Amino acid sequence: MTAELVRGQNHPLSQSRLEIRISAGTPVAAAAALSDENGRIHGTEWVAHPGAPVQPGLEVSRQAAADHRLAVDLDAVTEAVHRVSVLLALPAANGGAGPARFGAVAAPFVAVTGLDGTEVASYTITGLDLESAVVALELYRRQGAWKVRAVGQGYAGGLAELFADQGLSEAAQLATGIDEAVARGLARSVQAPPPRTSEGDRSRQAAAPAVGPDQGAAPQGVPGPVPPTYGGQPADGQGQGGPQPAYGGATGPHASAGGGPVNYSHPRRQTSAPPPPPPAAPPAQPGQPTRPVAGDATGWSMEERLYNQVWGMFEDLARTAAAYRSAVDFAESRMDKELEQALSDPRSRIGGQGDAAREAARARYTQLVDQARASLDRDVAQLVAESEVVEPALPPAFARWDNPCWHAYRVPMEIPMALRLGDLRLPEAESIRIPMLLRLPLERGLWIDSGRTDSLDGSFTDSHDMRRLAMDTAVAHAARLLAVYPAGEFTVHVVDPAGSGAQALAPLTQTGVLAGPPAQGAAGVTEVLARLTQRVDLVQMALRGGAPDALPPGFDTSQQLLIVNDFPHGFDDRAVNQLRYLVDEGPSVGVHLMMVADREESAGYGPLLDPLWRALLRLTPVPDDHLADPWVGHAWTYEPPAVPHGSEVLREVLTQVAEARRTWNR
Repeated sequence: MTAELVRGQNHPLSQSRLEIRISAGTPVAAAAALSDENGRIHGTEWVAHPGAPVQPGLEVSRQAAADHRLAVDLDAVTEAVHRVSVLLALPAANGGAGPARFGAVAAPFVAVTGLDGTEVASYTITGLDLESAVVALELYRRQGAWKVRAVGQGYAGGLAELFADQGLSEAAQLATGIDEAVARGLARSVQAPPPRTSEGDRSRQAAAPAVGPDQGAAPQGVPGPVPPTYGGQPADGQGQGGPQPAYGGATGPHASAGGGPVNYSHPRRQTSAPPPPPPAAPPAQPGQPTRPVAGDATGWSMEERLYNQVWGMFEDLARTAAAYRSAVDFAESRMDKELEQALSDPRSRIGGQGDAAREAARARYTQLVDQARASLDRDVAQLVAESEVVEPALPPAFARWDNPCWHAYRVPMEIPMALRLGDLRLPEAESIRIPMLLRLPLERGLWIDSGRTDSLDGSFTDSHDMRRLAMDTAVAHAARLLAVYPAGEFTVHVVDPAGSGAQALAPLTQTGVLAGPPAQGAAGVTEVLARLTQRVDLVQMALRGGAPDALPPGFDTSQQLLIVNDFPHGFDDRAVNQLRYLVDEGPSVGVHLMMVADREESAGYGPLLDPLWRALLRLTPVPDDHLADPWVGHAWTYEPPAVPHGSEVLREVLTQVAEARRTWNR
């Protein structure tokens, strides 16, 4: 029976190999510190954290996440260690964009479990307020045995104060190193979905969990970060009252110059009444899983239902894969322990008794792994069936370029909730791809990495091909952004100092959807950056002064996207500083950046540009496993959007966009 602890209470531990499971409801960084009988940490090597996730007897997550699993082997820690403290910290306190204190989030939940998933003790950390770091619980030696104690000691000064309190002389340096590791992890994370209103938001039957230690341990709906406000309005458009224009005071999809406040938010959705029920799934045959239905998640519109359903599929796959991996880890650990016991007994080394024990251990391992794989295959098959009905039903903003919906494309009158940037998959489930959906308006810029890399299939891609593929990918992303916004509501600028991207940019330049010809040379770079920097300054001053309708006559209130190719070629120090300014300040006032660059080529700037790269969402022109989910931190393989070979869908869509703009401007 699980012991539900309160602050200060302890409970004996009968196992040495344990998991610490953390559910925080918001991304947190997790660490584990070793200390002596006086609670003193002897050095940075006594702390497992995202920057150094493995220490003797400890393994922690490599990034901030809403859910964590920490592995602890008490037999592997040295005799000098008397305490193992589990630490949590909010990334916001370390330069992130989320909540800065635990009092602003749901109470974190921590559970100590065996490797088979059996819960030994749990603790809900309540009573926190201004604290940004907390010692959740500690495992400690007492008279030769180990116990767990609920601690809940918080620190308003963050990890630096926490480590200093435990006697670590390098407290500030270690806290800074953890900050940087967390920032790197957040930069590679897939944007979490917005919070769900209740556990029942996803009304369809979720994929059955795999049989293993993960059963029933993870919450079904982990809320994502609260979106920032643009111009005083919620970024997701969920405000008071009924539907209103997206740009206050303006009628139609485009606000005329000086026609009203500039509000770069999603058009508001009605919240005065509950959404209509989702489509009901047809009854399943006895013994068969429920037949999937497109749009069976809740939402105000079919678009929102499909968006929530896709994210539900993403979460289901993440959790069922986590259950499978945990079950395999348990099977391996159990086999190792049984083999160790067989070898440690002298009697088993004589005759065939030892061989029989080893064969039995391997047979039990194979049986456990086969059971876990069968459960995973069942869940994946259900998700594949769901994907087969969801994919054809997706609107253009969510659909692949080979979806037939593009043949019936018309320029929209409203901004969609999100757009598709590619697909995500896991190595355990190669048969299914989950659409990678990014909320609109963009909250961070995009970086298309043109650096040379080895593709996952083993083929080598040289630097020339990578540059070409990177620009093709950037053009596909830009074309989709242009296609999903109403006419005149999205403007694209291009900086191509050496003109090396001319061939890839042809679909944009030849259809006339760009704001002007691609800027070339140092003079072109300077002119475009100065114009966009001035735009950011003007809108910020207008919003801060409470007079967003006082912008100059003829001011373009549409969203702006700057595509930069071959950075840092053509950029001097002033241009680099302007680019950093646009990355930091631009998204809040509708100016976004898409970089096509090889980071190694800007290595001469040293750490100066590290914040720039971390602020951008890194995407690749070839499949690469660099993205992580916000729940359990799996490394997901990202596959860029591919236009079918020989297809003219890109030019056809952009031609319609250009024609709609000409009609709108008449």
